[in-house]
Amino acid sequence: MAAAIATVGATAQEKPVFGLKAGVNVADWKVDGVDNDALDSRIGFHIGLLSHIHVAKSVALQPEIQYSTQGAKNASNDDVYKVDYINVPIMLQYMFNNGFRIEAGPQFGLLVTAKDEQNNVSIDAKDDYKKGDVGIGLGLNYLSYSGFGVGGRYTFGVADINDAGANSIKNRVLQVSLFYMFDRNHKAKSR
Repeated sequence: MAAAIATVGATAQEKPVFGLKAGVNVADWKVDGVDNDALDSRIGFHIGLLSHIHVAKSVALQPEIQYSTQGAKNASNDDVYKVDYINVPIMLQYMFNNGFRIEAGPQFGLLVTAKDEQNNVSIDAKDDYKKGDVGIGLGLNYLSYSGFGVGGRYTFGVADINDAGANSIKNRVLQVSLFYMFDRNHKAKSR
């Protein structure tokens, strides 16, 4: 992965621009063979770093690294399934002249913690989940001249994360983010 980023960086029109990103997650699961209406969303957060690399006038590659709280809740009781990841999304972005950007790309996740909370008792469940996750992200962002921006991304899992049973479990996460690019003139230079 580092080699791919370095190759793109070598063909980039400018130096990478770095930034910070944080926001709210609305996460749930798609579970095969189960009534998915029995699950509610887990509200969480994400926080991380990003690098924005122009590869053409209106096209950029944006690799990120973020800590992300994910999982689901049981709709009929207070049970919560918490799976937290270090995620590395690699978004290909098309930038419009007005500051809007659309994006799509893969996301790779490494499981950090997994806990099942039942009746206010937390149980370590890391052995019940696979250590890695893969998803596809689609999003829309807006970057202002101040360097601050806002964005939304939906990532749907393509890998089964269940390591303890027959039913396939896939992550689904809606993220709403605020971000800041350290190069304040980045939007003006992007036009």
